[in-house]
Amino acid sequence: MPAVIVVDTREIEPYSFDPERVAVVRRALPAGDYSLEGLEDRVAVERKTLDDLVTTVIRSRDRFRRELLRLRKCEAACIVVEADFADLLAGRYRAGVHPNAVLGAVVSIVIDHGVPVFFCSERQVARLFTECYLLRFYRKVQAACEVP
Repeated sequence: MPAVIVVDTREIEPYSFDPERVAVVRRALPAGDYSLEGLEDRVAVERKTLDDLVTTVIRSRDRFRRELLRLRKCEAACIVVEADFADLLAGRYRAGVHPNAVLGAVVSIVIDHGVPVFFCSERQVARLFTECYLLRFYRKVQAACEVP
């Protein structure tokens, strides 16, 4: 049975996943922007552009903290950023926020909330990472179901 990636209905510019590897459906998700059908409460990927990440962690902290609480309930969850870590450190984003403030927020996400943040250089790399992340989790669940 092929994996079915669920794309949240609020995701404005969803990734185009490889149709030879996965099927895609759109539906509201409890957490994140991407998950797997039937496993929506176990795995989630939250997608962010660098500008969105900065705005979210600095200006929308309370709302994002609630999202992090939902993500950390998942067995596997992460945030995928469509930028290099060097872009963050160099302040290559629109918000007038010091990179150290953003760096502190990212470290807090990882340490305090237990949600890894992956900087994936650009959109297509982030798309591939998301697809592989979800497929790996899918295979892990399938293998666990096959164990006698």
